[in-house]
Amino acid sequence: MTLIIRSETAADRAAIAAVTTAAFVNQPHSDGSEAAIIDRLREAGALTLSLVAINGRDELVGHIGFSPLATDMPGTWFGIGPLSVRPDVQRQGIGSALVRSGLDRLKGKADGIGLVGDPNYYCRFGFAARPGLVCDGVPDLYVQALAFIDVPAWGKIAFHPAFFGAA
Repeated sequence: MTLIIRSETAADRAAIAAVTTAAFVNQPHSDGSEAAIIDRLREAGALTLSLVAINGRDELVGHIGFSPLATDMPGTWFGIGPLSVRPDVQRQGIGSALVRSGLDRLKGKADGIGLVGDPNYYCRFGFAARPGLVCDGVPDLYVQALAFIDVPAWGKIAFHPAFFGAA
């Protein structure tokens, strides 16, 4: 599959919302707010990196967002979320391409990346639950990080208020 990963443009916003909504509609862990989270991050100026995947037919088939994390760990940290791939093209490497592209673009700008997600998926990129790494209200197994620096002690991460309904 031909795939282009690029930064979002204003013209992509409706397609990003549609792909995100479709990707999460049948997920048991979803409350249906993922597209709104992206909009609130954008409105707050906190969508630090927003990448889209475009297939060979010029269709937007995936999206990933990165935003600042509040943390007591040293350095500058960003969080992944949401990561969305259109359901009819999932399991074709689109999500992996988006994650890898985002990580490549943030190396040198970030000291680490944190997320809440499926450990079986994110381990392929080097993410793992770490002793002491926590996020309020989330089982430790799903709180994962990838550091670009030596971390003396893992600590608490907190996502932008846009994840919780505030901009």
